[in-house]
Amino acid sequence: MTAHEGATAVALPEVAWHISSKSDGGSGNCVEVGPVLDNSGQVAVRDSKDRTGPVILYPGNRWTSFLAALKENNLSA
Repeated sequence: MTAHEGATAVALPEVAWHISSKSDGGSGNCVEVGPVLDNSGQVAVRDSKDRTGPVILYPGNRWTSFLAALKENNLSA
């Protein structure tokens, strides 16, 4: 995982943002995720309450591994 140091969502190339389907119904405890549309394969994650704030960028393969571990309930601390 790498943080996009010093960058905010507005400083990134275009991202196809998606709001989590597991959002808690309006209290703002939600993240948005989307592929960075620059052919890098990166996936961006941000806080829905701060759409112009910090963004974490994951390499596509790391994001895929994270999702697989979530589905298998196999996350380690």
